[in-house]
Amino acid sequence: METNVLIKESEKYGGQYVATRSFVDKDVVSHGNDPVKVFNEAKDKGVKEPVVFYVPKKDVVQIYKNALR
Repeated sequence: METNVLIKESEKYGGQYVATRSFVDKDVVSHGNDPVKVFNEAKDKGVKEPVVFYVPKKDVVQIYKNALR
């Protein structure tokens, strides 16, 4: 199975939200602890539709539960 890397240097952004221009252009344009601020900062930098996601800290396991059941 092929690995898809969302961003380079992910250790640098561990525990933060990051915004990229798209899933193809993976350069980080904004990062921080508040996803709304990260999104708005990317928009202010001219990114039309930023992709915002959380980068977990290294060696931290995250478990998600489907709350829709």
